[in-house]
Formats: sequence, structure tokens, C-alpha cells
Amino acid sequence: MTETKTHYRKAFDSPYLSSADLVEPTVLTIKRVGLEPDRTKKTKDVFNTAHFVEREIRPGEPLKPMILNATNSKTLRALTGSAFLEDWQNVRVTIYVDQNVRFGKEVTEGLRISPHAPVGRRIEPCTKAWENAKLAYRRDGNLDAVLARAEMSEENQALLIEECQREVA
Repeated sequence: MTETKTHYRKAFDSPYLSSADLVEPTVLTIKRVGLEPDRTKKTKDVFNTAHFVEREIRPGEPLKPMILNATNSKTLRALTGSAFLEDWQNVRVTIYVDQNVRFGKEVTEGLRISPHAPVGRRIEPCTKAWENAKLAYRRDGNLDAVLARAEMSEENQALLIEECQREVA
């Protein structure tokens, strides 16, 4: 039987994703990044804030946006090849808890984005995954949920959509 434990920082109920929310390294897809004011209202600061395609971190637990500190912003710049926030959309990343993050004079745990792109399975035509992707497309009207969990070339995305539209006609 797996024991469920509660991180002490859960009591602070942050509006942002934190180390208290992650149990293991997690692959997420960045939907968009923007400059946004601090939602905690503790400061008047503006942060690079990432929002994700996925809606839940775990079943029944909503996924919060993530503040991108300087380290994570530099990692995204390296992963995307661009320093511009607008280019950081539809990027799959692995987020993990680093136990040795410096925050002022303190060393604490914090979220990090892995500098390595996540290795996901690739969906190809004439496979079970392809048929499942078609079902998801018909259900959702887009491929966001599929692309959050697997990779598919732009050509295959267009082919899958065309197949689904042909089957309806």
C-alpha cells in the first residue's frame, strides 16, 4: 500500500506551482509564458509566469502556473534557442525539485526545469497510439492532450486531422 504524505508547505496554499506540489520529476507542456504581477499580492513585482497545457498535476489536483526565476528562464532560453517569452509556448519540459537552491543566504528546495528536453514516445501512423490520438482529437477538437504526453511531427499532426475529418464526411 502506498502511503500519501502531505508536504508542510501545502498549508501556505500558494497560487503558484512549488516544490510542495511535485512528488517526482514531471513532464509538462508550456502553453504560454507572460509577464504577470505577483498573485500573492506580497510584492508589486512582475514575474515571468508559465502556464501549462495540462490542467492537473495529479488526478483531482489543479496544476498551477509556475514563476520562472532567472535560472529557469535561462534554461528555457537554451531549450528553445530564443530569449523571447513568446517563443516559449508549446515546449515540453521536465520539472523537478532541486534540494540545493540558493534563495538569498539560505539553501532551500525549489523547482528547476531540466536542461534536457524530455524524451517522449513518438506517435506514428498505423499504430495503436495513432488510433488513440485520433480518439482524443475527436473528443477534444485539438491535439493538445496528445502532444502533452507524446511527440508527433507536424506532418503527422496534419495527416491525423485530415484522417479524422475524412472519417466524419
